Amino acid sequence: MQLFTDKICGDEMVSDGYKMKEIDDVVYEVDAKVITVQDGEVDIGGNPSAEEQAEALENGAEQAIDLVHTFRLQPTSFDKKSYLTYLKGYMKTIKQELQENNPDRVPIFEKKAAEFAKKVVASFKDWEFYTGESMNPDSMVALLNYREDGVTPYFVFWKDGLKEMKI
Repeated sequence: MQLFTDKICGDEMVSDGYKMKEIDDVVYEVDAKVITVQDGEVDIGGNPSAEEQAEALENGAEQAIDLVHTFRLQPTSFDKKSYLTYLKGYMKTIKQELQENNPDRVPIFEKKAAEFAKKVVASFKDWEFYTGESMNPDSMVALLNYREDGVTPYFVFWKDGLKEMKI
């Protein structure tokens, strides 16, 4: 199993235990789902019936997105201008890291990251933003959106901002 941590702060962000696909050689798109979480309960991947979920919600449980719950991702917010400011600084940091450790990757990263960032900005109102558990303002901000059905969540993580660890 592979665990992906934020290169800047070391926060655990995602694992390959979730359905992941690489998009445009610059981001990972990771499928998520809404789960019901009760205090003291550990999600082992079971699929409770609708009646069990309704009963759990009546007993004080909450609904959460599995990736947010598992990796303790923290919601944050941006307006378009502040997101662009953040993204410019973040991309500069990742580019510097690539120049030191993988210089052949820099031109690909610059081109592909700029293209993907334009897509995000063009649909800015559709995205939600999450940081890792430490809430480091300089580290990766994961992007949450929903599929065409409007209820199925998925996350986007910057590929070059993640460090892969085998566990």
